[in-house]
Amino acid sequence: MTTWHAELSRPGGAPPDLTAAHRPGPAARVRQPALDYYLVHPDGPGGSAAAPEGLVVEEFVLGEDCAAVRLDAAAWTPADGHWWDCAAFSRSIRVDAELRRRVVGVPRHEAATAYRRLGGGELPGEEVLRGHFHDGQPLSTAAPLRLDPRPAGTGPRDSRVYRVLFAADLRPDGLANLGGVWRMASTGDPADPQARIIGVAARRVGADSFTWHLRRIGGGGPWCLDLTADLAAGGGGALGPLLRELTTTLRMQGLIPVTIERFS
Repeated sequence: MTTWHAELSRPGGAPPDLTAAHRPGPAARVRQPALDYYLVHPDGPGGSAAAPEGLVVEEFVLGEDCAAVRLDAAAWTPADGHWWDCAAFSRSIRVDAELRRRVVGVPRHEAATAYRRLGGGELPGEEVLRGHFHDGQPLSTAAPLRLDPRPAGTGPRDSRVYRVLFAADLRPDGLANLGGVWRMASTGDPADPQARIIGVAARRVGADSFTWHLRRIGGGGPWCLDLTADLAAGGGGALGPLLRELTTTLRMQGLIPVTIERFS
């Protein structure tokens, strides 16, 4: 048993309940192009500068409307020598600031290098890794607020609003990196505790238009990305991949995604 298991059973109560009433069926699953990889560093002096002690692999499962319905997770450490479902640990990352400081999001190739150096050999393929997801955490969902009386998807356009909620904080160079990657226009000073919308960017994919705002929730509070999607009739194929891309970009800047909600 790893120290991670012991850490989850320490006093202080269970993480807040994020569960919904049911687990979605296979028809609701939208396969993502890649999983999310994290290195977990040891507690104590050195922190993230020390060699990692293990890996966590996650996947947000999206429903048909691209809102997150479940978070799957698995972990590996040299001490265990095998992959194990870590839904409880994954939840704790998002509510325990001290634990979260030990967790660093990385691209797959960096996770593969760490896995090899820790004695795991070649990192398994993503379908094999998904096979270690056994007890995913369902995420609370609600029907989107409809301001248009027409049924969803009817008419010439389908306008939707999504929010991707994050824990942790941006790396010091995060905003500068986002400005380059997204051509994001600055709209607020992050040093100002009253500033909420920090930047805005947009993209057009075929006949679909997307605009997203990087927002801080409260002074010094968590971050979120609000995406407005204006989809052409019969379109929307770019929505899921774009949500994945934007979430991954922010994850690489130090944020940890909590959920993807559809507001309208």
